Amino acid sequence: MMDEFASESDSDYTSYWRDWFISSRGNEYFCEIDEDYLTDRFNLTGLNTEVQYYQYALDLITDVFDLDCDDEMRETIEKSARHLYGLIHARYVVTTRGLAKMLDKYKKADFGKCPRVFCHSHPLLPMGQTDVPSQKAVKLYCVRCEDVYNPKSSRHAAIDGAYFGTSFHNIMFQVYPALVPPKSAERYIPRVYGFKVHASAALIRWQNGNRADMLRRLRKLEVESGFKDDVVEDDLDEEEEEDDLGADGAEGGGDAMHVQWDARQIGLPVLNGRGSRHGRSDIATIVQPYRPSGE
Repeated sequence: MMDEFASESDSDYTSYWRDWFISSRGNEYFCEIDEDYLTDRFNLTGLNTEVQYYQYALDLITDVFDLDCDDEMRETIEKSARHLYGLIHARYVVTTRGLAKMLDKYKKADFGKCPRVFCHSHPLLPMGQTDVPSQKAVKLYCVRCEDVYNPKSSRHAAIDGAYFGTSFHNIMFQVYPALVPPKSAERYIPRVYGFKVHASAALIRWQNGNRADMLRRLRKLEVESGFKDDVVEDDLDEEEEEDDLGADGAEGGGDAMHVQWDARQIGLPVLNGRGSRHGRSDIATIVQPYRPSGE
């Protein structure tokens, strides 16, 4: 999938294969590799084992291809040439000349702009999540928020991330430190009717609820929890007793009624029915059991 690009007929070729490749739709992320770099065999070390019909593909890229072959063979060589160009491109963009070309495209926002609101349309840079071909597609990196995004276009999303590598975007900002903007201090603050949501309280409620659920499952399996805090286990015992009491009252139709609601589900303030020392504020006891004074 990642090595597929739009194929064109011979009549659509310009005088140079590289010009045709760069101008093709979906290849806007690539820069043109200098011919001097392509003809230096040292720069291509090891690529002959990774590309089928390596020599024919290189001849096609450098515009010296003169093999008389059928259409099927030609298409195979063209596919290999596109793959070879991408592998060479990953090496070229970290050179001085390659960085300068990618810098020009970055300044023009050819790679897109950050979709995060508080980044204010900061330009993006293409990056790979792995240097191994055909593993993961290209992603876009924003230096302001230091996050990674998917390309908007499906054509760009099909480009192999190895054609840019995992180091290019970091090297770019090491070589050009003036490009690194100040970090955005703006953050979205959740509010309910104008009041800030207490993030730490919500986190504690979530942690306590998950811990209690885990302990309940471990007790059913008769597995030691390993927790030294007995308060939570005491709360679990109380919950089981209250559940049994509620079930007996419902079956017998007696005068005892015990109702427990999850206050977060109905939007009521959370009441601590068991005392604050337990730290259990996730369940609000709305109605306590009725017990005659003589008992």
